[in-house]
Amino acid sequence: MASHSDTLVVFFGATAGANGGKLGSDEREIILLVWQIVDLHEKKVGKLHSYYVKPDSLELTDQCKEETGLTVEDIIKAEPLDKVLQQFQQSVSSEVKSLGRSSFTLLVNSPLVIRQVLHPEASKKNLVLPECFFSFVDLRKEFHKCCPNAGPAQKQTLVSMLEYVGLPAASEQLTGVKEVRSMVQLTLCILAEPYCHKFTCVETVNYKFDSGACCKTEPVDSETVIRARGLPWQSSDQDIARFFKGLNIAKGGVALCLNAQGRRNGEALVRFIDSEHRDLALERHKHHMGCRYIEVYKATGEEFLKIAGGTSNEVAQFLSKENQVIIRMRGLPFTATSQEVLSFLGPESPVTDGAEGLLFVKYPDGRPTGDAFVLFSCEEYVQNALKKHKQILGKRYIELFRSTAAEVQQVLNRYMSTPLISTLPASPIVPVLASQPFLPAATSTRDCVRLRGLPYTAGIEDILEFMGEHTVDIKPHGVHMVLNQQGRPSGDAFIQMKSADRAFMVAQKCHKKTMKDRYVEVFQCSTEEMSIVLMGGTLNRSGLSPPPCKLPCLSPPTAYAAFPTSPAILSEAAFYQPPLLAAPRHPQTTVASPAHTLAYYPPQPHLYMNMNMNYTAYYPSPPVSPSTVGYFAAPPGAVAAAVAASPHPGAASTVLSQPGALVRMQGLPYNTGVKDILSFFQGYQLQPDAVVILYNFSGQCSGEALITFPSEDLARRAVAERSNHPFYGQQVHLILCH
Repeated sequence: MASHSDTLVVFFGATAGANGGKLGSDEREIILLVWQIVDLHEKKVGKLHSYYVKPDSLELTDQCKEETGLTVEDIIKAEPLDKVLQQFQQSVSSEVKSLGRSSFTLLVNSPLVIRQVLHPEASKKNLVLPECFFSFVDLRKEFHKCCPNAGPAQKQTLVSMLEYVGLPAASEQLTGVKEVRSMVQLTLCILAEPYCHKFTCVETVNYKFDSGACCKTEPVDSETVIRARGLPWQSSDQDIARFFKGLNIAKGGVALCLNAQGRRNGEALVRFIDSEHRDLALERHKHHMGCRYIEVYKATGEEFLKIAGGTSNEVAQFLSKENQVIIRMRGLPFTATSQEVLSFLGPESPVTDGAEGLLFVKYPDGRPTGDAFVLFSCEEYVQNALKKHKQILGKRYIELFRSTAAEVQQVLNRYMSTPLISTLPASPIVPVLASQPFLPAATSTRDCVRLRGLPYTAGIEDILEFMGEHTVDIKPHGVHMVLNQQGRPSGDAFIQMKSADRAFMVAQKCHKKTMKDRYVEVFQCSTEEMSIVLMGGTLNRSGLSPPPCKLPCLSPPTAYAAFPTSPAILSEAAFYQPPLLAAPRHPQTTVASPAHTLAYYPPQPHLYMNMNMNYTAYYPSPPVSPSTVGYFAAPPGAVAAAVAASPHPGAASTVLSQPGALVRMQGLPYNTGVKDILSFFQGYQLQPDAVVILYNFSGQCSGEALITFPSEDLARRAVAERSNHPFYGQQVHLILCH
C-alpha cells in the first residue's frame, strides 16, 4: 500500500508508436523509460534516470518521431527491455536503501504504461517483471481525490492539473524528462499544505487468472464484458488471459464459445472486474496472439451468462476442487467406463481423486455423448496426458486438449438443453401446401445480387450495414445466407432487390467494397440462379451446375411399400439433397403419377430411427422460423425413384446426368467434418460442395459420406488407392456407386 510506503517512484514510458492517450493501442514496443524517486517523509527527490530501450523492431512511426524527437540512431545502441528493467530494479533499490527507507510504490500519470504496454510486452517476450510492477498509484485519481472540483480524473492532463494548483509546467524539452519533472512538482505540491494529501488508492495487476464457475443467477454488468474473435481453436482460458495481460479478469471470467458441433469456434466472452478494464481491453482490438490478430468487441452480461452460467450441482461439485487443470476428452466410445479412461491416461498422469476427477457428458436421457472432462493437480500430469492425443481407446482415437471451467459448464448446458446437432423436425424435406412468400418462383429476371467472400462471422446486420443506402431497396425477408455442409456460413449470401435496376446499381456501387477488412464481390443474378445455389448447386463464370449429389444408391427398404399413401406434391428441392439450405423453394406441381411411383410417406419415427439418411434441413433467413413452414419426410431413395419415374425426363437428366462419379465412404468417425474428408482425398481435385456427410435420424453422423469425383477414372483410382486406408485411426471402406 502507498500509505505504508516510504517512497514513490515517479515512472514514465514511451513507445515506438502512439503515445499519450493512445499509448499501447498499436502494440508498439517500449523505447524510453524515465523515473525519479520522491521521499514521502522528507519531501525530497532523488536523481532523475532516463534510459533508452532497444526494441526488437528498429522502426519508429512518424508520430513517435514527432512527439518524442527520437530517431533510430538514438535507440540502436541501447539495451533491450530486460536489461533496462534490471537496471531500474538495482538503481531504485539502492537509492531507497541509501535514503534509509524500506519500500516504494510506482506513481504513473495513467495506467496505460503499466497495463497496456509493460505487462503485454513482457508477456510476449516471456519476461518476469519485478514485483513492484504489479501495483501502482494513478496520479490523476489521487489528484481528483485531493481536488474533486478540478473535474473528472479521466479528463485531467498534467498541464491542467498544474494550472489548477497554480504551478507552471516544467521547462525541459526532452520527452519523458519533462513529464517526470512535472509529475514530481505536482506530487510535492499536494503533499504539502494546504492539501496534505495521503496516497492511499493503490491499483493492482493480477498475477494470474483464476478459473471458476459462474451461476446463472449471478448479476453480470454488461459494461464489463467483451467478445474476442479470431482465437486459435486450441486456445485455453489461460492463453486468453495472457493476451489481456495487465488487465484484471473476474474469477472464471473467460468463456470459450462452441459451435453447433461442440467445437470451439474461435470466439470467447471475457468478463473484467470493472468497466475501466473493459474499455482498456477494447483498445487491444486487432492485437496479435502469435501470428493471428484478435478482434475485440463489446458484449453483454446476458451473452456471458448464456455461455458460462450454470445450475448443475454435478458441475459445481466437479469444479469445487481448487487449483486443478482441466483436460477435455472427445471421441470416447459410448461404452467407455471410468476405469478404462483411467487406464488409458496411465499412471504417469494420475487423475485427481481417481474416478471422482472424471465428468462424463451425457444427453438428458442419460446416453453418453463421447465427451468427458478430467481434473489434474499439476502441469506435469497434464503434459503427460496430452501426449495421448489421438491414441486409440477401444476402436476410436481420442482427442485431448486443455479446457476451462466455463467450457465445462457450456458443454453441459448445450447437451442438457438440446442435442449437439439439432434433431431434425418431424417432417424435414418437402414443403407441402405451405404458403412461403419469401422466395418467388424462379425466373430469369436479374433482380437479385450475390455477395461472395463475406467474413464467416458476418451476420444479417453486417450485410445491411454493408449495403448502406441500398437497404431500402431490399425486399422483405430478402437476405439469404448460404450455409455449407456443416451448417456454417459459406461466405456467400443472396439479396432480393425490388427491381433489376436496383440490383444492377448495388452490383456497381458495392462490388469489392470492404467488410471487416475483407473485400466482398457483388454480382447481379436472377432468382433462378439464386435458387439453384441455395439448393446446393454452383454458380460461376462458366454457368450453372446443379447439386452434385446422385441418389440411386439410397433406395429405401422394402418396408416402405407396406404404407400406401396418396401422391404428394413433388418440389424441385426434393431432387437435391445438400445437408443445409438457406431458404425453402415454392412447391412446383408436377403431373401426378401412380401412388407407388411418387409415394412420399408421412413421418414414421420407428422406421427412420436406424436408417442412415441425408436430410435436407431448411434454414430460412431471420426472422422467419423453421417452425412456420410445414414439412414431411421423404426418404432419399424415394426421391431418386421419383426422379427416375418422372414423366419429365428433362428434369431427371438435369440431376442425374451431371458429369462425374459417386463414391460411398463407410466407417467414418462420428465427428468427421467436410475438411477432414477433403484432406483425406487431397490431390483428387475435389471441391467442398462435392462432399455430403450422411446423418442418422438423431442428427448425428452415420459414419458414411457421399463424394462426387470429377471423373469416373479419378473415382476408381481413389477407391483403389484409399480404400481401407487409416482415417484418423479408423479403417474406412470406399464403394463406387454405379
